[in-house]
Amino acid sequence: MEETLMDGWRTQLLEARENEVATTLKLSILLPAFNEEKAIEQVLDEIVDALVDEDILYEILVVDDASTDATVEAAERFADRCTRCAVRVIRRPIRQGAGAARKTGIRQARGEIVVMLDADGSYWPHSIPDLLQYFPAYDQVNGARTSEQGTLPLLRMPAKWFIRKLACYLSGHKIPDLNTGLKAFKRDAMLPWLWVVPDGFSCVTTMTLAFLTNGHAVKYVPTPYRPRIGKSKFHPIKDTFSYLSTVLRMVLYFRPLKVFMPLSGLMMLLGVAKTVMSFTLTGSMQESDIVLFTAGFMTGILGLLAEVIVAHNRK
Repeated sequence: MEETLMDGWRTQLLEARENEVATTLKLSILLPAFNEEKAIEQVLDEIVDALVDEDILYEILVVDDASTDATVEAAERFADRCTRCAVRVIRRPIRQGAGAARKTGIRQARGEIVVMLDADGSYWPHSIPDLLQYFPAYDQVNGARTSEQGTLPLLRMPAKWFIRKLACYLSGHKIPDLNTGLKAFKRDAMLPWLWVVPDGFSCVTTMTLAFLTNGHAVKYVPTPYRPRIGKSKFHPIKDTFSYLSTVLRMVLYFRPLKVFMPLSGLMMLLGVAKTVMSFTLTGSMQESDIVLFTAGFMTGILGLLAEVIVAHNRK
């Protein structure tokens, strides 16, 4: 009798576990939004249409960053009429930026994989299945834009090229699109790095560099890019400076020797060159020669110390 009861309990437990696995969300589509009432419903429609033939259980998560227009109302209208997937709308009471909205969405997401794209209609949602095919082999898959549709392209393109090349050198990886807003990643791999993600526009850059500098497998897939719907919120000077500071900050967090050692070598080389010049002109070494060489040496020591701290924190 006891054996029969135990077998029954085991059967029920196995069935419960199978049902739990069957209802586990595989994918969360994250849309951070601020004043996107003109585009949000179109983007949501395109996402559902893009995934209609995909055999995957997913949700759409709209995180509103304290919009002052009807963005929330439009998203909630779509949620009420959508029958193909769950749509959740999260309201943030205070505007803190696109990065803050993304961090909120990642923490609230229920899917194993999170796909982020902008709510302004600039990214083509039909690219999402192309990104998903590279999982689970990769930890992050990015849509590399094939065109530049942003405002002030003559100002943006040279600045973005320089920052991207700097990021490639500092991270040691080829990066075709550093600040793309179309990203898919394993949620569990991203959660440990949310502490370095800023609240502003440079958040997607930080997410990319955090993965590249910590041994995660990252893939880039070409994707079309369209002119955004509505007014751009990009500030050419402030946000360009933010991108640059993000690249330097991230490498100092994870690859400090990439910054400190070249600087140390340059200062010591200048110290040697100045010493040779001093001997040539005066016949003796000057105090400034010693100061310059010592400063270069101490910079190298600081870089090694920072590298040891970073390596210890990785454990």
